[in-house]
Amino acid sequence: MTPTPQSPRRAVATVSVVGRGRLGRVVARALGTAGILVSGPAGRGERVEPADVVLLCVPDDQIGGVAAALDGTSGFVGHMSGATPLAQVDVDFGLHPLQTFVGNEGADAFRGIGCAVAGRSADALEIAQQLATRLGTRPFTLTDERRAGYHAAASIASNFLVTLMAAAEQVATSTGLTAPDARALLAPLVRTTVENWAAHGPEAALTGPVARGDTLTVRRQRAAVAMNAPDLLMLFDALCESTRSLAERARSAA
Repeated sequence: MTPTPQSPRRAVATVSVVGRGRLGRVVARALGTAGILVSGPAGRGERVEPADVVLLCVPDDQIGGVAAALDGTSGFVGHMSGATPLAQVDVDFGLHPLQTFVGNEGADAFRGIGCAVAGRSADALEIAQQLATRLGTRPFTLTDERRAGYHAAASIASNFLVTLMAAAEQVATSTGLTAPDARALLAPLVRTTVENWAAHGPEAALTGPVARGDTLTVRRQRAAVAMNAPDLLMLFDALCESTRSLAERARSAA
């Protein structure tokens, strides 16, 4: 069991980070720059230094075991998982930055991003909000009941976008472009599309042959995918169908 935490009425001064993955390295760097004395990140089997807060940056299926193995000398214990409900693991709070990391980001990697926070108690929630603020994020509360839907949205927006862009890169390379050239040429289009979506919403941002009902062009595109990247044909068809539905909603709202 985790220990009964002390009152969070004073600022968090020390944090022990557990987990040497991408997130663990970045959050340790950022908290240190924010003026907190950071220990770690500690790897598997390494000693976790006592601290005001122990922050678990480990895979979801390891959170429960790592939390149970702590020696009880620290204060609050929190995880940085987006999907794991607090009710399923023995931690005091959750802190999930709504961002993707590769591990070498600077100390300002969290500045301005959203951060989901949750706590088993008012004191634990206050600790999560305090850490989120020290990192420079915009904290918002997230209940266990809404966690799966929140994390699914994040996966669609980030993980599935990478999968989709990998598909675009594959089709582009079938035209003779190298993969680096394909990424360089498509990236400005992707950035503008995302900015249009963020500023105006999906209906207004949608363009292209499906949106304008150009069935001949869509057929030609489909034939090219079937010939050069047949493994992507089911994905292409599913995306066309979803895009048609979005286009219909846009026309209905006009």
